Amino acid sequence: MGTIVSFQAHPDDESITTAATVAKAAAAGHRVVTVFATRGELGQPVPGVLADGEQLSLRRSAEVYESAAALGSKRVEFLGYVDSGMMGEPTTDAPYCFWQADVEHAARRLALILEEEQPDVLTVYDDNGGYGHPDHIQVHRVGMRAAELAGVPVVAQHTFNRDYFQRLLAQAAENREPVEGTPPDLGEEFGKPEAEITHSVDGTEFAAAKRASMLAHASQIGPDHFMLTLPDEAFAVGFGIEWYVIDPIPGPDAPQLFNDLFAPIH
Repeated sequence: MGTIVSFQAHPDDESITTAATVAKAAAAGHRVVTVFATRGELGQPVPGVLADGEQLSLRRSAEVYESAAALGSKRVEFLGYVDSGMMGEPTTDAPYCFWQADVEHAARRLALILEEEQPDVLTVYDDNGGYGHPDHIQVHRVGMRAAELAGVPVVAQHTFNRDYFQRLLAQAAENREPVEGTPPDLGEEFGKPEAEITHSVDGTEFAAAKRASMLAHASQIGPDHFMLTLPDEAFAVGFGIEWYVIDPIPGPDAPQLFNDLFAPIH
């Protein structure tokens, strides 16, 4: 059996991005490890969720372990950086935030974990961080360099399939099916066009685990969140398949874990 390490920016990102992938890996007997760059100190808590005096970073850190249990992750680590906030905000100028971290230094921190785990696959985000968040972009930069340092054979850059979501929304409109909540903005900052995506992971069978992972992050994802208001079938169709850019694509000697999970889409 192999190992997959999932590198994330903040607690709850693992729920939205790679949850079905790692749940599928765990169910197949592979080892799953999750690493967070920050503790999500600058997140916007769901109103009324935090107790008086409760620190958001501590709450989000605790939620990670409930999410890990839902997904089958056996190890959780934090690199120790501080949430940078959104692009253009003054918080991105703080010298201690992840956006300002020296890439080489941060990569060496991550590489220590990778050297311990010897993963077959490392997941990061695409070069725009999925939707332009500075910490997500930094995860891409740091993760790609750490994989070089540690000799990880496959780096899978998670992204959102912009064309796939556009088709789903168009189909819902054609069928006059109401879309609850607020769907994501499908502009050019969101994900990648399908032509630039190389692989997918069909994790529809593990959509319930993905939903459970989201529910674990109650401080950030309320019951009225767009994704959680979807019926089970629609949720599985929309979010059970996860998308990746893999470059270079491994050859015939690819790790078994890679072959078990990732399917080319072209």
